[in-house]
Amino acid sequence: MSNKKFSQERLMNVLQAPQISEKATLVAEQHAQVIFRVASDATKPEIKAAVELMFKVNVESVQVACVKGKQKRFGTSMGRRKDWKKAYVCLAPGQEINFAANEQG
Repeated sequence: MSNKKFSQERLMNVLQAPQISEKATLVAEQHAQVIFRVASDATKPEIKAAVELMFKVNVESVQVACVKGKQKRFGTSMGRRKDWKKAYVCLAPGQEINFAANEQG
């Protein structure tokens, strides 16, 4: 595992939440990938190390996408939500992360 380069505190703050959506479940079934919302300054090696540390799985690759915040109205003025980053984490064959099982146990 490659998490020796990064501090444990940093890796615990990289992953913010799993993205649970129709697209995320479709990607999980077809490509064995899991989608996470990550810190906006996180790098691919940090994301890989964080997933391997927290879920004890082997990660093959990581793809990152920056999501622009939506325009929203607050009364009469226009505002904007913050931009955020999501990571598509490709797991090694035969490995999976099941969030439903983790909540029940």
